[in-house]
Amino acid sequence: PPMIWFLATVLLLGLALALQAGLVAFAGYVLLGVYLLSRFVARRWVNDLHADRACDASPREIGESTEVVVTLTNRGALPILWVLVEDLVPDRTTRQKPASLSVKGRRLQVASLGPRRKKTIKYTVTFLTRGYYPLGPALLETGDVFGLHRRHRVVGSPVYIMVYPKVVPLPKYDFASERPIGEVRLQNRLFEDPTRTAGVREYQLGDPLQRVHWKATARTGVLHCRVYEPTTLAGATLLIDFHTEGYPKRSEPHRSDLVVTTAASVAYAVSVLNQQVGLASNGRDAADRIREESLAAEGEEGYETRDAARDRFELRDESDRLRPVVVRTRRGFDQFQRIREALARLELADGLTFPQLVLNVTPRLPRDATVIAVLPRVPTDSAAALGALRRQGFAVTAILVGLSDSERLDAHGWLLAEMVRDIRFVNTEEEFAHLGGNAAASVPVSYDVSVAVE
Repeated sequence: PPMIWFLATVLLLGLALALQAGLVAFAGYVLLGVYLLSRFVARRWVNDLHADRACDASPREIGESTEVVVTLTNRGALPILWVLVEDLVPDRTTRQKPASLSVKGRRLQVASLGPRRKKTIKYTVTFLTRGYYPLGPALLETGDVFGLHRRHRVVGSPVYIMVYPKVVPLPKYDFASERPIGEVRLQNRLFEDPTRTAGVREYQLGDPLQRVHWKATARTGVLHCRVYEPTTLAGATLLIDFHTEGYPKRSEPHRSDLVVTTAASVAYAVSVLNQQVGLASNGRDAADRIREESLAAEGEEGYETRDAARDRFELRDESDRLRPVVVRTRRGFDQFQRIREALARLELADGLTFPQLVLNVTPRLPRDATVIAVLPRVPTDSAAALGALRRQGFAVTAILVGLSDSERLDAHGWLLAEMVRDIRFVNTEEEFAHLGGNAAASVPVSYDVSVAVE
């Protein structure tokens, strides 16, 4: 370490002066000068370096790529003999199986730069899964030629790329909302379906002309209007359980990605019908996961090793977030885009449980929209939370993702005990073809429901 060299030099000079050894004193002075010069050069080199990043930060689909160009500039008047440059990418995104990112090109290089010279580093990143990925900053390491001093510095603001989740079109959508029993003030009135005529009645003041039944009017000589059946579709609010307890490591990232794909596909199907749709989850936003001090720490020195500097800008695994991710339920041409962006950034968290999520968001749920819970497991407290929604007059559907046969049986029994009868199962993307159909079709016929309830 540099401090040991400095103390050894001072001790050597002290002994030389005490013993009046001129040659030893001269050697000590030379060593001290080399030490101070190397320290000055290393600090000057690392401070003269600057990095600019060029990258298209627009959102991507799974499988798309982007090119990253990092330009390293020596702004000083001294030549830099060597510098090790590494453009940082989160390690776990490339090392996990399957990997989230594929990197082609050399993002780790050793370079030498003359005064006012530049060095360009290019590499290509392919996004293999949905997520919110930081590319950068650049980690620099340089030092003197004697190896006495090493300096580390992080330069260049990172670029964040959002990768949208996969959306599978559902052949059919059959999640029917129900008008609650009793006097409930609806936030969104149920609309009539103009494709389903229920009958004919006499014209009333204020009826639009497009409702006039001209054949009945001509036959009776009195204006008559069509009466349409009310639609049973009033949109949906998705409740997604993204607590870490429901996602064992042996099933990751397959199960979490399948949950997100399921939610995105259902939200897309609702938006195509021009119905209200919303989202609430106990997961965390990936933007919250990225350390807030990363940008503030740009240009910091004082890292003793490369690993310490790299860990300073790594992403945290733990999360104590107690505020749910919410996209309010409403109509709009851009509503699905908001939900898709929220799902792209959604990540597992260990702070808010699913029952706590239900308790938190219930006052904001529109009662004329189906509550669709997307769950990786159904413990008794989660089933009770859905049962409480059911008793409050909500139409509740449960979509269970990635469950084994025994887990399906237990979950089906707990939900039926809470009067939640619309239960559907998804284990693969191929099963999406039956997801939007009749709920009974998704329940395995081998299940003895009476046994499950008991």
